[in-house]
Amino acid sequence: MKLLLATATAALMALSIGSAFAADLAPLNSDTEKDRIDWSQVEAKFGAFPKLPEGTKAGAVSKTLTNEYWRSLGEGYTAFGAKVGVPVVYQAAQSEGDQLGQLTIAEGLVTQGYNVLLVSPQTDANLQPIMEQAKAANVPVVNVNDAVIPQAEHYVGNVQRDNGVRVAKWFIKNRPNGGKVAIVEGQAGVYAAVQRTDGFKSTITEGGNFEVVASVPGNWDRQTSYDAATNILQQHPDLIGFYANNDGMALGIVEAVKAAGLQDKVAVFGTDGISDAYASIRAGELTGTVDSFPVLTGEVALETALRLVAGQKLPRVVATPQALITKDNADRYSGTGARKALLDDAAAGQ
Repeated sequence: MKLLLATATAALMALSIGSAFAADLAPLNSDTEKDRIDWSQVEAKFGAFPKLPEGTKAGAVSKTLTNEYWRSLGEGYTAFGAKVGVPVVYQAAQSEGDQLGQLTIAEGLVTQGYNVLLVSPQTDANLQPIMEQAKAANVPVVNVNDAVIPQAEHYVGNVQRDNGVRVAKWFIKNRPNGGKVAIVEGQAGVYAAVQRTDGFKSTITEGGNFEVVASVPGNWDRQTSYDAATNILQQHPDLIGFYANNDGMALGIVEAVKAAGLQDKVAVFGTDGISDAYASIRAGELTGTVDSFPVLTGEVALETALRLVAGQKLPRVVATPQALITKDNADRYSGTGARKALLDDAAAGQ
């Protein structure tokens, strides 16, 4: 009951603060925001990395560290911080549902005197209260994947809808006869989950003889997704594919497909590009993932945040890269060669 009351209180605070900000800033849609720049163009447009005020330090709060994606994002923060001599404190909530805990961490980082705050919210609303506190303390806030604070002044991350679009295009190209497909979604109402799902669903239903027979929540959880996939396969044994909003869920689906003896018939795609997904792809189990390169995203996000500290006026959105990974191209996007491959992609307009 206390948790419910606290969550409700946070939501009310978010609404009131959102109203206060509304007069100054239109609600952010990170996928369609016109004031944006691609990550590959930042240095060309804004110059070499600037000199920072003495003693600059950065604070960052993430959704959870139980998911490899968010641990990798933190590695990116740490790597870029070490490169430019800026200490970074990276903390996270205990789970992806601990909204109040995440807010408490963010509030603490502002009061402890960090010069910039990078946040990856649990939901679109739970960290909204931090915005006014940070503004009063003159601390820039950068929203980094994947939920979107509507009044965020700065956002770094990939185009969420494009995750689903890329997977749908794979099915259209590689399964020309169409068939039944299913979606396992992330947390209900979270921006990234909504956008990824819509991108897949709208593209595949317009692209041929495909039918989306189920679109169910997996809540970012592997076991929940295994159970959901098992039920879907029982109802639709002629299913040809799944799309999951993250890799943990996709790997749970792979186990369900294997248990049903359908691994040669059912394609499974995830999102994020975690190491276990790459291993599963190379083993011929997971069909593919949309890698959003969390380490690089962390590096780009901290660079963006520190450029703001130095007084640069960057666009509201800095878009980070992604690529559809299958067994055919996994090596190209792995290891130290990934950055060059992504810069080549950007130059080619991919």
